[in-house]
Amino acid sequence: MANKDFIEELTWRGMIHTVMPGTEEELRKGMATAYLGIDPTADSLHIGHLVGVMILKHFQLCGHRPIALVGGATGMIGDPSGKSQERNLLDEKTLRHNQEAIKRQLAKLLDFESQAPNAAMMVNNYDWMKEFSFLEFIRDIGKLITVNYMMAKDSVKKRFNGEGDGMSFTEFTYQLVQGYDFLHLYQTQNCKLQLGGADQWGNITTGTELIRRKAGGEAFALTCPLITKADGTKFGKTESGNVWLDARYTSPYKFYQFWLNTSDEDAKRYIRIFTLLDRETIEALIAEHDAAPHLRVLQKRLAREITVMIHSEAEYEKAVEASNILFGGATSEALRRLDEQTLLQVFEGVPQFRIAREELSGLPFIELCAEKTAVFPSKGECRKMVQAGGVSLNKEKIADPMRPLGPEDLLGGKYLLVQKGKKNYYLVIAE
Repeated sequence: MANKDFIEELTWRGMIHTVMPGTEEELRKGMATAYLGIDPTADSLHIGHLVGVMILKHFQLCGHRPIALVGGATGMIGDPSGKSQERNLLDEKTLRHNQEAIKRQLAKLLDFESQAPNAAMMVNNYDWMKEFSFLEFIRDIGKLITVNYMMAKDSVKKRFNGEGDGMSFTEFTYQLVQGYDFLHLYQTQNCKLQLGGADQWGNITTGTELIRRKAGGEAFALTCPLITKADGTKFGKTESGNVWLDARYTSPYKFYQFWLNTSDEDAKRYIRIFTLLDRETIEALIAEHDAAPHLRVLQKRLAREITVMIHSEAEYEKAVEASNILFGGATSEALRRLDEQTLLQVFEGVPQFRIAREELSGLPFIELCAEKTAVFPSKGECRKMVQAGGVSLNKEKIADPMRPLGPEDLLGGKYLLVQKGKKNYYLVIAE
């Protein structure tokens, strides 16, 4: 049993929104079991899920037993909390695939495999809900909670007051299904605590009420704040959509860049929430950052910790190297080590030119830059800048403007990177 206090740990990290009275006392009795629901609508988690997962991680580090519940059944219904539209429903095959993919991601953060009494568990509520007949459910569960009680929930009230297209009976029953999950885990796993985002409070308390009425037991709830950015915009979204934990959807380079580019204010909050660094280390980093904000010490450490945790040390090193190509004095070797996807992401937004591959062989560099592309407006300007030592090809200085080009110059057999001065890049694509 770890000696850290779970509530105390979350409090200084700014990860608590609401705690049901009695929760702290319950946790002090010894090893407790808590669960957190995860929506399996995709085969990867995104960074919006990371707050909840970090809470499960802290729960385990504090000596308690975490359960990650994949909402196979609830995913088939759609949670009305924070939504103004109904969601698409998923079939069982898709849900199973998503569940396996999510478990692989969670295994990087939670200990599922050890023999420790607080080893994590993963469950899918479809496994117990699929056996329930509709008549059984409304007889055994539905009669325990009044419609008045369900209507009083914020998520229901908002939809009834004209947000979106109203609410189907299916969605209205969501809180009963989630409440039953809590009852089931209470009865089978001695789980007395449910964790979730602040928008889940209504659903969670329906569960504690169900446990009280059906089993005569006491259960507890703890929610974390919904994370927003300092400017009020939604956390975890970029112009290209969600920031995913799966490298197929968000490359480690882009993942690293997301954290590196956070504002000072956000970085101070995120480093507490999304890393396992202790309080002293974080306070020292914030002080160091405040003394010299331009060095971005906080953002660099934040990006490092999370990229290593979600991807690996090796992927983090590659992401740093890729960033240095654009902003630092990286070498030609480093450039050649980039895979095509990362190369295109690093140079996203720089001017691009296309050239036929057969035209390239033996073509003087000056002709590539001033005739085949518009890197330079004239040969004279190109020659002058080359002589001043201000032009590079693939991160190597060009000494002779007449230098012939060949297939061996192509990065990944397809690309040439021309650099004018320190900051102007051009990507030439040979097709």
